[in-house]
Amino acid sequence: MPLRSRSASRSSISSALLAGAALGALAAAVLGRGRRRSAEARLVAEAAEREAERSLLAAQLVTAEQDERRRLALILHDGALQSLSGIALMHDAALAALEHGRADEAKQVIQSAVEHERDVIQTLRDLSFAIEPVILRDRGFAAAVRALADQIEQARRIGVTLDVGAGERLGEKAQVALYQTIREALSQAVRRRPGQISVGIEVQPDGGVSAAIADDGVEERRGASLEAIRERARILGGSVSIEPGPHGGTVVLIAVPAYVAAAAQ
Repeated sequence: MPLRSRSASRSSISSALLAGAALGALAAAVLGRGRRRSAEARLVAEAAEREAERSLLAAQLVTAEQDERRRLALILHDGALQSLSGIALMHDAALAALEHGRADEAKQVIQSAVEHERDVIQTLRDLSFAIEPVILRDRGFAAAVRALADQIEQARRIGVTLDVGAGERLGEKAQVALYQTIREALSQAVRRRPGQISVGIEVQPDGGVSAAIADDGVEERRGASLEAIRERARILGGSVSIEPGPHGGTVVLIAVPAYVAAAAQ
């Protein structure tokens, strides 16, 4: 083959190789851009999903707060306010007795009124503590649950062990909702006449939070009681399950999804 023909052939091959390399680089660039766009679209979709979950949680918390206000209004109207109205009538009776010179009668009525007033004060104090104890706002979640446990131990002579530090990672509203859920679960556990109750909170690998309330009680759990716990857990977008305890009794498991914890940070 003539020298010029060989050179032309080699030049054609080099051109083809360069063209192929250019096409390969172009394809790789296009593919890379496609992958980046796909990754960006996935991140945008995940961010939108998290935002939707946060919005859902906010709506659930607002609804729960409204329901709680209605419940408290009913308790106050049918309980404390009725009692205070009765006490006012007793005061009127005592004043009337004094005006007619019946001091002994007035003294008895006033003594009875004072006893009723103390009962109302205790009821309102308990109600205030149950709604949102000041200690929860001032000292945090763990301290509030500890105070609740102390109250049970002193009033019921039931031992309560706690490991609830992980609850501190939740935001203020979520802490209140989880506190109320645990309070309800503890209230149900106490009715089963246990000797020991334990409360533990853990952060799960997926970022969610789980709470376990275990007791060694022997009384059967009622369906309405479990529904009350589930209703409070739904405020957090969570779920509730009941399992037998390893040494008898039962364990109430409350699962709080990861987006609740993430939204609270």
